[in-house]
Amino acid sequence: MTYISTEPQVTDSWEEICYPVESLWLTDMLPGYDIIATDRQQLVVGQRPGGRKTLFGIQSADYTIVPNAAIREVIDELVADYQLVIKYTTTGEFTISIVLPATVQVGTENLHRSLTLTNSYNGKTPFSIQGQSLTSLLDPATRLGSSLYRNMCQNGLMGWADPFADLAEYEFWLEQWTGGSKKKQPPKSTTTPERTRQTRSQIRNIHHSALTIELFQEHLRDLIAEHLTTEHTLTTQVYDHFQQTVAAGVDVTLLRELPIPAQLAKQARERLRLEERMLESELSYWLLYNAVNYALFTARSSLTLNDRFRLDERVFHQLAAHSFA
Repeated sequence: MTYISTEPQVTDSWEEICYPVESLWLTDMLPGYDIIATDRQQLVVGQRPGGRKTLFGIQSADYTIVPNAAIREVIDELVADYQLVIKYTTTGEFTISIVLPATVQVGTENLHRSLTLTNSYNGKTPFSIQGQSLTSLLDPATRLGSSLYRNMCQNGLMGWADPFADLAEYEFWLEQWTGGSKKKQPPKSTTTPERTRQTRSQIRNIHHSALTIELFQEHLRDLIAEHLTTEHTLTTQVYDHFQQTVAAGVDVTLLRELPIPAQLAKQARERLRLEERMLESELSYWLLYNAVNYALFTARSSLTLNDRFRLDERVFHQLAAHSFA
């Protein structure tokens, strides 16, 4: 099914996305009707500042809305100093980057450590932290990944290599991945973090009626507190490897091979040329990855934010496979 084409908008204000949102029920709105389609009866309705009420989606009775205001409360409680960068769509999808003062040097650039959360009111982009769903993160065997923020182009870079124990394990996985097993998922961490263990039924219920905003905020506090103590991760090592230069013309071939729409590849190529001039730098995997990331998260497309993150992950691994070959 074709999704509505949107262009992510950028703001540094919580007020842009913390507008009122509520559930309305079909049975209340249509009291004179017998509703046979009982699987989806909950309407998610929000009202932007100065705008009309918007129906973002129709969900099942077990669906729990996570208001952005509830996320803001936890962030303000735990993080004293941060820069806020939000990308959102008119269809009710949000990427919230909490940019921290601490920096990490990658090549000649200083990137800020950050916390990246996604949320939506239309159900198309599930709530996640660093690209991982709340359900998966409640499993103590899952390592919480990292994210870095690049001021130059407002790129939020996810720690896609972080689930691996070390560089050798990641390179071995890349060989399997490029060898035809592209559906193979990154492994779970072999070292379990100090996180409250949940039974499978408890984890499953997080996405159903057992989830309350209070329970959600409790889990979010624990996960953010864990992230704030995390040091450098494996992904930063991969970024360092991305600094190697690429022969002229190779970028055209690589962009054709990457799993992104042709129009986005064209925009990535234009962004790549711009950054080469701005930085007076030679072509590298680092610039190529950032150009694709920029195109993915700024261009008008029918891709949901969740789709854009999944493509970003695949692009990262594919470029890493080329750089380590």
